[in-house]
Amino acid sequence: MDTGIIAFGGYLPKARLQRSEIAKAHSWFNPGLRGLAKGERTMANWDEDSVTMAVEAGRDCLTGHDRAGLSGLFMASTSFPFQDRQNAGIVGDALDINADALTVDLASSQRAGTSALALALRSAGDAPALVIAADKRQTKAAAPLEMSYGDGAAALLVGQGDVVARLLAASSEAVDFVDHYRGQGEEFDYAWEARWIRDEGYNQIVPPVVTRVLEQASVAASDISSFCFPPAARNVAAGLAKKLGVPAEAVADNLQATCGETGTAHALVMLIKALEDAKPGDRILVVGFGQGCDVLLFETTEALKKLAPRVGITGHLARRRAEGNYHKFLAFNDLMVMERGIRSELDKATSLSTHYRTKDMAQKMMGGECTACGTVQFPKTNICVSPNCGAVDSQKDHPFAEKTGRLNSFTADRLTYSPDPPAYYGMVQFEGGGRLMNDFTDIDPDEELDVGLEMRMMFRVKDYDNARGFRRYFWKATPVQTNATKG
Repeated sequence: MDTGIIAFGGYLPKARLQRSEIAKAHSWFNPGLRGLAKGERTMANWDEDSVTMAVEAGRDCLTGHDRAGLSGLFMASTSFPFQDRQNAGIVGDALDINADALTVDLASSQRAGTSALALALRSAGDAPALVIAADKRQTKAAAPLEMSYGDGAAALLVGQGDVVARLLAASSEAVDFVDHYRGQGEEFDYAWEARWIRDEGYNQIVPPVVTRVLEQASVAASDISSFCFPPAARNVAAGLAKKLGVPAEAVADNLQATCGETGTAHALVMLIKALEDAKPGDRILVVGFGQGCDVLLFETTEALKKLAPRVGITGHLARRRAEGNYHKFLAFNDLMVMERGIRSELDKATSLSTHYRTKDMAQKMMGGECTACGTVQFPKTNICVSPNCGAVDSQKDHPFAEKTGRLNSFTADRLTYSPDPPAYYGMVQFEGGGRLMNDFTDIDPDEELDVGLEMRMMFRVKDYDNARGFRRYFWKATPVQTNATKG
């Protein structure tokens, strides 16, 4: 029985910060930024982090698949919002994965995403496991890394059976090669000189592991269809491919022009893009680098043609809005001190006991269905809301997260505090019953909202308690955009 990838999905934030705007702001100080000013990078919204992006990638990956039977959820990131609270557990809640599934956080290295994938494949059994990598990394303003970084997430469902890409071989090597690091309590990465990283890191550490994997699989380097190596530096992957004997045309686009490097997620983002473009029989070589490297070799199968359509990386690259306001990027990432007004000064303390009692409603978006009359409602209550019923304790769980709805009413409010004014909110009437007065997210400034507009739900940060380092999550509505692609 084959072991490999059963399904895949991705997520990239809608806003794309134009690199020319970054250079325009800082080239007076660092003229070298002009040379990096081409293209755009993904820019997470103020209410997005690695957890919310992981949820969106996971939802995309699980399109058409049963979530009840998953054996585990492996989440990788170097920008987890919580140091001592399991982030994978929050993602598992939002995805409504069974509580008996193993949930694991993997961190501390840029190859955590490929390591999570290798670990899940190594332990694959009859029940599939979900691997998700997501990053929203911070940089200092005017740093070259600000140009090359991007925000995003990737998800892969792995296991045994009718896989879309079978694993041919995999190998890892741990080397404490410090190309960059971020110490305890530090906000930003400290990076070393790029040429040294290329010559002593990529060119010395990666080739022996790639060679080992190709030998294990009895595959020639010349037979590789796609070579996924994530460094942002120009021509690094092409130079390595030439050294290994991989065809030049097999070198995958590192998506610097349209996305940026998404940290632990990026090797998997490139893998998903390769799978979206692949045909059965293609061989995809994936390398994750960071204090050593992981190398995985896959071969696509006929099952790729039968995979249900999903948004994926291709769809999210198309779902974009150019962002030319660099100051908004600085504000969303707390890189400048702003006067946010008195209305922003409310205490955001969260009662953890109340948080626990309502977590199914808040994190799973679980509503209720009356067993007496069939009325569906959100939130779930002890008494049915139907005026013709009023049954007590009659409701069973009814999930709302994957439902679409129609806009009944909307408001753009500049009096209510929002990090991205105006605050949009309104009434959403769900398909099949139930309605909710809800916050909206990812609303384009020039987008026309109208009654009847189709809306879908997205898992986002509801508010931040910066005084205590806590954040609460909830579901927000956003206009539906269809950018589904076939596998």
